[in-house]
Amino acid sequence: MTSRRSLLRAGVAVAVAGAALRSGAPPRAGGPAGRLRIATGEEAGFYLAFGQLLAAEVNAAYPRLHTVALPTEATVANLEMLDAGAAELALSLGDIAAAATTGNPPFGRRLELRALGRVYENYLQLAVRADSPITSVADLTGRTVSLGATRSGGAVVGRRLLAAASVTAHVRHLPMLDARDALKAGAIDAMLVSGGVPLPVLSTLDSEIGIRLLPLAPYLPALRGFGYEAVRVPAGAYRSPEVDTIGVANLLVCRPDLPDDIAAAVTRVLVQRASRLVPAQTVATQFLDVRSLIGTGTVPLHPGAVATYRALHG
Repeated sequence: MTSRRSLLRAGVAVAVAGAALRSGAPPRAGGPAGRLRIATGEEAGFYLAFGQLLAAEVNAAYPRLHTVALPTEATVANLEMLDAGAAELALSLGDIAAAATTGNPPFGRRLELRALGRVYENYLQLAVRADSPITSVADLTGRTVSLGATRSGGAVVGRRLLAAASVTAHVRHLPMLDARDALKAGAIDAMLVSGGVPLPVLSTLDSEIGIRLLPLAPYLPALRGFGYEAVRVPAGAYRSPEVDTIGVANLLVCRPDLPDDIAAAVTRVLVQRASRLVPAQTVATQFLDVRSLIGTGTVPLHPGAVATYRALHG
């Protein structure tokens, strides 16, 4: 799985270069105008890092689009902000975005969403201390685990994971940095985070106390229907050996009423500036290729995004 993705990612530079030659860069003084607020994720997390890079590249390509990345609790909070008009763009786990469009939990009604692209693969990472006797999700029965901030997508996936494993644990919903401190102090037994690999918060813990990641892929059969897939955290990402875990697409979404020219501009940045949109700490999580960008599952692409992909790649 990982090697196949590596081959796909190897085509990014060719695709981006070809798109740039065919269409040219947008004029710096022109283009759409307005305000773009991107709902992202927690401090020290992958979502915020990606959102900040995207905001910088949109501002550079389209100076009349005043773009900022907003720190949030992540997916669920992001979609609520988008629906309330507190953000124009949002990062979301693909399964949670799909649930929003149908009004399924954790949402009480349908949210109208459109996607600009599938921007990268999100890795679920369930970490314990290196000296912990816990070796599997089943060992968390009766233990204390943080599933992430209350309004994060990771918390939703974490609850599904524990149910799939028939595990009854003492669940806490700690922000990422608080969970790091709690695991270091021994106040919790495990912490679930989601994002790119490696995550700085886990890298820091690994250097301080040593961590191990628990294998999650064995629970995929019990989680059918959510669009999850097996992914591998490679050896060297942390000091622990490679481990098979669960991956879920991360989408950049908007409301249907986002103007077509703004949707097109952001989509063009995703394609033409792909190599600049990868947080420096990440390993093997670059998915900004047209072959994956358009794979947004049941969340339909915005018409402005569709027109851009067709113009750049036919």
